[in-house]
Amino acid sequence: MPKLKIDGVELEVETGTTLLQACELAGKEVPRFCYHERLSVAGNCRMCLVEVKGGPPKPQASCAMSVNDLRPGPNGELPEVFTNTPMVKKAREGVMEFLLINHPLDCPICDQGGECDLQDQAMAYGIDASRFHENKRAVEDKNLGPLVKTSMNRCIQCTRCVRFTTEVAGIEEMGATGRGEDMEITTYLNKAISSELQGNIIDLCPVGALTSKPYEFKARAWELRKTETIDVMDAVGSNIRVDARGREVMRILPRINEDVNEEWISDKTRFVWDGLKTQRLDQPYVRDMGKLRPATWDEALNRAASKLKAAAPERVGILLGDLVATEEAFALKTMAVKLGINNIDCRQDGSPLGEVGGRAGYLFNSGIAAIEEADAIMLIGCNPRLEAPVLNARIKKRANKGGCLIGVVGEKADLTYTYAYLGAGPESLESFVNHPPAKAQKPMFIIGQGALARPDGAAILAMAYRAAVSIGVIKDGWNGFNILHTAAGRVGALDVCALPGEGGKTTSEMLSGDLDVAILAGADEIDMAKLGKAFVIYIGSHGDAGAARADVILPGAAYTEKSATYVNTEGRPQMTSRAAFPPGDAREDWAIIVNLAKRAGTDLGFASLGALRAAMYQAAPQLAELNQLHKADAAALAAIGDAKGKPTKIAFTSPIKNFYLTNPIARASRVMAECSALKNGQQMQAAE
Repeated sequence: MPKLKIDGVELEVETGTTLLQACELAGKEVPRFCYHERLSVAGNCRMCLVEVKGGPPKPQASCAMSVNDLRPGPNGELPEVFTNTPMVKKAREGVMEFLLINHPLDCPICDQGGECDLQDQAMAYGIDASRFHENKRAVEDKNLGPLVKTSMNRCIQCTRCVRFTTEVAGIEEMGATGRGEDMEITTYLNKAISSELQGNIIDLCPVGALTSKPYEFKARAWELRKTETIDVMDAVGSNIRVDARGREVMRILPRINEDVNEEWISDKTRFVWDGLKTQRLDQPYVRDMGKLRPATWDEALNRAASKLKAAAPERVGILLGDLVATEEAFALKTMAVKLGINNIDCRQDGSPLGEVGGRAGYLFNSGIAAIEEADAIMLIGCNPRLEAPVLNARIKKRANKGGCLIGVVGEKADLTYTYAYLGAGPESLESFVNHPPAKAQKPMFIIGQGALARPDGAAILAMAYRAAVSIGVIKDGWNGFNILHTAAGRVGALDVCALPGEGGKTTSEMLSGDLDVAILAGADEIDMAKLGKAFVIYIGSHGDAGAARADVILPGAAYTEKSATYVNTEGRPQMTSRAAFPPGDAREDWAIIVNLAKRAGTDLGFASLGALRAAMYQAAPQLAELNQLHKADAAALAAIGDAKGKPTKIAFTSPIKNFYLTNPIARASRVMAECSALKNGQQMQAAE
C-alpha cells in the first residue's frame, strides 16, 4: 500500500485513495463543494486544492488526484502533500473570490442560512473583499415540482444534484446546458423530477440553490429542536432527524446509517411532516344515533370495555395496522391472551408470513447492506422503487458496479436499472424449480408482498423456497432468501407473535362479518364494509377509514410523538424518540391498551413503559439488542417448502399503487396529495 506524508504526518493508505481522502485520514480538513463520498468525482469546483511537493508548480485538486499518482523524492523520500502553505491559502482565496462573483447576497432571506457550506467556507477560507464589480449574472429559476424550490442565481454548478439523480436515483432528467457563463443546471424537458428520492438533492446542494419548497420561509435552523429517531413510511427503518419548534414538526432530515439507509431518505419520509398536524384525532369520540360526538376518556373507555366484556371471546377480533409499534403489538397480544381472544392478526394485507419457517420465514435474511455483495438478484412480486426507494437505490448501486445479474418476476416497471424480465406470475417462478440456471456465488431472492398477500401466498412462498434451494440462495454462510415488507410495524408484531391463536381467525376470516367487536389498532387499509355490524373500537392518530367506521375512537400518538420500537424488514430493532407531544387529549397507544384491558377486567402485568418493555424483552429477547441484526436460523425455512396448495396463474402485482398515499399520515398530507396528483398526471400523459 502506498505511503506518503501529509503536513509532515506519515501514513499508509489503500491503493486508489484520493489525496482528499488521505488528508481526511491524516486529520486534515480540506474544503470542497463538488466532491461527495457517494458520488463520482467531478473535480470542477477547485476548492480542494493542495500543494504536492515535487509536482507541478501549481496547486492540485485533491479530489481528482490519487495517491498512486504521486512520485517519491530524488533519493526515495516519501511523497509529500501540504494543505496549509501560502500557495494553498492564496489558491483557495482565489477560488472563493471567483465563486462569489455571481453569487447574490441572499443570506438574510435564504433558507440555507446557518447551514450553508458556502457561508462556512467563505468565512474560513475566503477574503473580506472582491476585485470584481461587474453586474452579477441572472439565471431563470426552474420548476422541479412541488418538493424542490430553485433559486438558480445562487447555483455554483458543483453538479452534485446531476450526479445524484443519475447515479443514485437512476433517472437521467437533470443536467447542464450551455457553456461558460451561460451554463445552467436544469431538467432537460423543463418538467418536474420523477424520482422518489429527489429530496436528497436539497441536502447535497452546498448553497441555497435547491431548498425545500414546503419548508420555504418556515423557520431558521437555530430555532429548531432536533431529535434523532426512526422513519415508519416503509419497512426499511431509515434513520432520520425530526426538527420541531414548540409542538410542531417543521422538517425531517436523514441521518447516516451505513447498514440501513446510508444517508438517503425517500420523499415520503422527508415531506410527510405536514400530515402530522392535519386530520388528527385529538380527543375521544363515541357514536350515538349514528353520529360521532366528542366524549371524555372515561366515557369512551367504559363504553369500549363494556362491549368487550359482553362479547364472547370467539366473536372479538383484533387487527393491527402497518404503523403499530412493537410495544403496542405486544400489549394487544397480551390483552388478547388474558381475555381469551384468539382472533388477532397483524397482517392486514392477508399474507401467510409468520405461520411457518420461524423468524427466517419473514425477514430480509441477508441484511440490506449485503445487497452490495450479491452477484445475482431476483425480484419476485415486488417493485422496490415504490415499496422501499432507499433499498432500491442500494440495488442500483450494486448494478452500477457491474457483475450482478438482476431478474424480475412480476410487474414490468422502470426500476432505474437494467434487468432481465422473466415473466409475470407463478409459472415463471416454477421454471426455476424445474430448470435452475447456472449457480451464482451469492444469489439473492427478494420476495415482495405482491407475491405473498394473496390467497395462494403460502404456495407461492413454498415455490420460492424450493427455487431458492435449487439455485443455492440458502447455503452455509449465506442466506439470500429475503422478504421485503412494506409495513414498518409488521416485523415487530410478528416477533411478538401478534398472530391468531389456536383456532383463531386470520384477517380475511375476521372480515367475513362474523364479529361482534372489532379492535382496529391503526388498521386503515382493510375493507371496512366487511366488518358488518361489528362494534368497532379504533385506536389511532388520524381520522382515516378506521375512524370513519368506528363506534369508539381512542386517539393515539404518531411515530414522532412517542418512544417506541420498530423492527425493520431485516429484523433490526430501532427505537424512536419523542420529538413533540400528541395533540389535545391524545395519549400513547400502549397506555390506552393497558387502560382498556384494566376496565375490561384484566391486568396485563405492566403499568409503565419500562415494565412493558421488560416483559416484551423476556418474550422476544432479540428486541433488546437495539440497532443489531439478530440472524435467524435458516434451517427453520425447510418447513416452508411443505406448504400445501397450488398457486394460481394470476400475475404478481405490487401492493403499492400510489407511492405517496400509503398510510393515514401520508393521506393527511397536502404535499403528498400534490405529489400524487402530479404523478397521476404524468402517467396519464405517458399513456396517451
